[in-house]
Amino acid sequence: MVVSETASQALQTPLYRLIVAQQAKMTQFAGWEMPIQFSGLKQEHEAVRTSVGMFDISHMGKFILTGKDLLPSLQTLVPSNLERLQFGQAQYTVLLNADGGIIDDVIFYYQAAEKGILIVNAATTEKDKAWLLPHLEKYSVTLKDVSQEKVLIALQGIQAQRILQSLVSDDLSPLKLFEHLETTIFDQPAFIARTGYTGEDGFEIMLSADAGQKLWESLLKAGVTPCGLGARDTLRLEAALALYGQDIDDQTSPLEAGLGWLVHLKEKDEFVGRSVLENQKTNGLPRRLVGLQMEGRHIARHDYPVWSNGQMVGKVTSGTLSPTLGKAIALAYVPSELATIGQTLEVEIRGKTYPATVVKKPFYKVSRPI
Repeated sequence: MVVSETASQALQTPLYRLIVAQQAKMTQFAGWEMPIQFSGLKQEHEAVRTSVGMFDISHMGKFILTGKDLLPSLQTLVPSNLERLQFGQAQYTVLLNADGGIIDDVIFYYQAAEKGILIVNAATTEKDKAWLLPHLEKYSVTLKDVSQEKVLIALQGIQAQRILQSLVSDDLSPLKLFEHLETTIFDQPAFIARTGYTGEDGFEIMLSADAGQKLWESLLKAGVTPCGLGARDTLRLEAALALYGQDIDDQTSPLEAGLGWLVHLKEKDEFVGRSVLENQKTNGLPRRLVGLQMEGRHIARHDYPVWSNGQMVGKVTSGTLSPTLGKAIALAYVPSELATIGQTLEVEIRGKTYPATVVKKPFYKVSRPI
């Protein structure tokens, strides 16, 4: 990890110098200096959808958890039943506060009886750690924060397995979605998971700074398109994947956010926020996160008001012009009675309202089996 010499002292990932050498357009994101784009958002987006692209996601929080009571310690903090997991499997889930709000969305990778990896969002790394430590200490579970020392690269797209396999001796083909393994790359330890944030097949690879730099350069030589945060955002939005701080936060419950599939009330005992989720299940949700398709190419952006019959009824959380679909799409919270597919609404853009329709999520779904 390198510290920037800019006035704001933004952090730089171990891949920073390689990325700057590629003349990437940089931006500050969650306290890190990150590439917003390389060749251009549309080209990068298309590369992932049709071939393969790679992202430096080393800014993400990376916690190595060890301890005899690892699963019990986490079971009390998330609504998902982690006891479903076998070694080598992972669970996307959420950390909840007492009000059922989402502290963060995370992925837990179960490696062995007493070992796992928790990947968290960059902007919430310190908040998550402060929340986790007192709970984990009760169970004598240790948290090692390797966020600033490890490289994390996302290799995404239909060609991802073919490209990565040429650098790894272990056979990657048996790995299913949300499965992972420990292997070596360039004779150095590497963690590989079949996960991603694009809606495509792909892998996320965690390894040391030196090996990570070598991997980035090797992938470049293999013809992989480097991609920035701009394409990462349009790709995830087409796949209707939530962005923490926009689509979900500590005021939204997983049920409101359409994440009911990760809430396993019947399989679990007590966990933080359980009573709130039970109440929402019993009495219904006041609002839901829906997909919107705009009429024409009017783009609904974060925080734009949503209207129905002359009343403001909700707000847009994310929106873009979909490069794949050629249509303006958005996510928004609206009252449950207006969340039906086909419901017509309006979005206010710079003082004028434009028609929008509630559509099924995701907006884009990969046609190939993963």
